[in-house]
Amino acid sequence: MAKKQTAGRDNLGEFAPKFAEINDDILFGEVWSREEELSPKLRSMITISALLSGGNFEQLNAHLKLGKEHGITKDEISEIITHLAFYCGWPKAWSAFNLAKEVFKD
Repeated sequence: MAKKQTAGRDNLGEFAPKFAEINDDILFGEVWSREEELSPKLRSMITISALLSGGNFEQLNAHLKLGKEHGITKDEISEIITHLAFYCGWPKAWSAFNLAKEVFKD
């Protein structure tokens, strides 16, 4: 079972409490917890792909870390980003690789 997410409340709880609640309780509490339908590792791969394609690199960093926790390996993330470079854009892949190098450096 996925660990309880508190990033919404931790970062936006006072400023945007409803958004924080939906982030933590619905997105991570209900959607991400549906592990019989999709594993956390696969959800991370899908999320990383969506964030990279949209150029959402601020959120991508956190999801690369989460993906690593969910079992994505350095070789897998390298292959994912290389594959996405052809569909989402070479500059986006370069940006994602710069983030991934830091997350997967050990």
